Amino acid sequence: MVKSVMDAQESEKQRAMQNLNREIQQCHLCRLHLTRMHALCGEGSLQARMVLVAQAPGKQEDVAGDMFIGPSGKVLDDLLGHAGVHREEIYMTNLVKCMLPKYRKPKQDEIEQCSRYLDRELDIIDPEVIVPLGQYATRYIFEKYHIAVPSTAAFATVYGTLSVRGSHKIYPLRHPAALLYHASLESTMKDHYQKLQVLQTPCQWYASCHLKQLYDRGQFERLWGARYCQGDWESCTRYQVRAQGLSHPESLLPNGTIDRALRERDT
Repeated sequence: MVKSVMDAQESEKQRAMQNLNREIQQCHLCRLHLTRMHALCGEGSLQARMVLVAQAPGKQEDVAGDMFIGPSGKVLDDLLGHAGVHREEIYMTNLVKCMLPKYRKPKQDEIEQCSRYLDRELDIIDPEVIVPLGQYATRYIFEKYHIAVPSTAAFATVYGTLSVRGSHKIYPLRHPAALLYHASLESTMKDHYQKLQVLQTPCQWYASCHLKQLYDRGQFERLWGARYCQGDWESCTRYQVRAQGLSHPESLLPNGTIDRALRERDT
């Protein structure tokens, strides 16, 4: 019975995405249809827990009709490989579905017209983790999920930081193309992309964690669990201490502070 329900849900997802992709391929909503060869649909698993959102296809992607096959794609594959993440495990798409002439920046009306397709992709897949790549994709996702958008001068500070909004985790990264022009970013970008593997997998001690028991009973703040237990568990102080083979008090919070009331909630 459970399998039949899951199969029906998967089939519904496939039908919904196929219908959406036909609309994308035939789209004439903005000026970009006059200069494109292909309007690119997203690629990857419809069951993905993680969706990567880039800005727009490049020249090679426009010619072939496939995502991330040019120089940026090679960098992305290297970064994903370093993180232990495979393309078939995730879903990748663009904020703007058509190539931008002469690699210019997207105009606001183009984003407004095209983002309706991205919104529907996210509705269909309903990912746990959304990873916008670069400033324009990040700005749109931040606005969509009501996250404060930093100034242009401070924008780089959001890359590699995790935000939680409802059932979604937002984890912005620099676009892989940044490494083509700024080799000095390699170490930082590898560190940031490495976190994708963490966000894709559960903490090995989550099932037996004292905080999970409280979380399941509604006695532990949901944001803590979403941000650490089911998110960036690698940054959890409890995890780090346990990974070193050391013990810790049950009152230790993921950020390293002590909450004596945790003991009382377990009684």
